[in-house]
Amino acid sequence: MRPMGSFKRALFGYRRSEVDAALGDREEQIANLQEKAADALERWRIATDEAAGAEREAADLSGMVIEREREIRILSEKLAEADQRHERSIASLEAVASHIDEIHSQARGQATRIRMKALREAVDVSRRAQELVDANADVEAASEAGHGASNGNELFEGPLRLEIGPLGDFSQLVGIEDAISRLGAADISVERFSEGRATLSMNLEHPIDLLRELEESAPMDFRVRRTADDGLILDIDEDPGPDQAAA
Repeated sequence: MRPMGSFKRALFGYRRSEVDAALGDREEQIANLQEKAADALERWRIATDEAAGAEREAADLSGMVIEREREIRILSEKLAEADQRHERSIASLEAVASHIDEIHSQARGQATRIRMKALREAVDVSRRAQELVDANADVEAASEAGHGASNGNELFEGPLRLEIGPLGDFSQLVGIEDAISRLGAADISVERFSEGRATLSMNLEHPIDLLRELEESAPMDFRVRRTADDGLILDIDEDPGPDQAAA
């Protein structure tokens, strides 16, 4: 509003038109201020509502953060417990593995001792068996020496099993089979061939002086270990004569 000193005076005071104009301006300004105040008040209310909503959201978020922190703390505790269990399990497995290694070491040592004992026993048994075989061979050789003349002319007929050895290879076995076949034997078969000795079965259809015929036709020299009605055991002379060495 204009200051009071700016109005022009009239006969009975100030000019009414100027005063009315000033009052109108004042009313208009008041109305504008009231409108602005109402608008400001509305904005304040809106801002207050938004602030309240933000506070509620902040409270909700704070609750969620607190809940997440609690869950994280629980998970951290569980993870720590799992780590401890894992460490204990590893320690237990290491102890078990160490115990198993110790058992394996003891088992290997025991197995080695058992094998050595078995080898010693096997060597001892083999030595004793060889002694028995040598003694038996000596007895049979002496017996055959006393009856050599009668065995030289003994006739064999029918089923017969012949054991002969030691043979150096299969070619010698084939040579023995060929020699027996030339003598007229039938159904010749090799029943066993082990450690250089072969056992053959055959059937002699006619009586034959088998030893004399074999001495003439066999490809190697031999000596008689034992004779029987259905069996004959021959040992090949391992020291070949001049004719065999030349062959």
